[in-house]
Amino acid sequence: MSWTLDNLELIGSLTAIHLRQSLLAIAAGFALSLPVGWAAWRYHWLRSFLLTATGLLFTIPSLALLLILPALLGISATSEVNLIVALTIYAIAILVRAVTDGLDSVDASARQAAVAMGYGELRRFFAVDLPLAGPVILAGLRVAAVSTVSLATVGILAGVTNLGYLFTNGLQRRIVDEVLVGVIVVALLALLIDRLLVATGRVLLPWTRPVRQRRWTGASLPEGAPS
Repeated sequence: MSWTLDNLELIGSLTAIHLRQSLLAIAAGFALSLPVGWAAWRYHWLRSFLLTATGLLFTIPSLALLLILPALLGISATSEVNLIVALTIYAIAILVRAVTDGLDSVDASARQAAVAMGYGELRRFFAVDLPLAGPVILAGLRVAAVSTVSLATVGILAGVTNLGYLFTNGLQRRIVDEVLVGVIVVALLALLIDRLLVATGRVLLPWTRPVRQRRWTGASLPEGAPS
């Protein structure tokens, strides 16, 4: 506890950095997964290839990817861009299938009704397909978000500063409190992002909220109603 109180500024700074890296990767992964997932759903001859190819991305060892990307992109291994690109790749591996499955879940009659109303393919995608696929995509996004926050800690092994510093420094100096704080803060950060995604889903997808049935008491029943 004493170590934590003495290093609150360090913990706060690392948390802010970690949050920024994670959110950028989640947002980029989501944006890139939408067109790829749509293509996998729309063109059946591409579906197997795209889902297999993106799924295999998750099997790439994270440390190896952090060492390969700088050579491919011409960036520094210790750059935040290196870590964010790597995290984006892992997010895509999860989200492309979520987008494809979400579009598969949309009722065909809803699409037919949109076409009958004169919706073009692009307008129908954003006004009908994407909102109705939202619950499935949101579920995948939540998994990708938690995974991203956790994986981001590996960046410290390539020299990218974030909450992973608490693990490596704590282990090297045998400060158990530092390692425990790192674990707790990463878990809380993942939980915070997950709750924010759930809250956003309730706002953007109000029809997915559970319906609460009102309980009536005998005094509030209308006259003549059975008790």
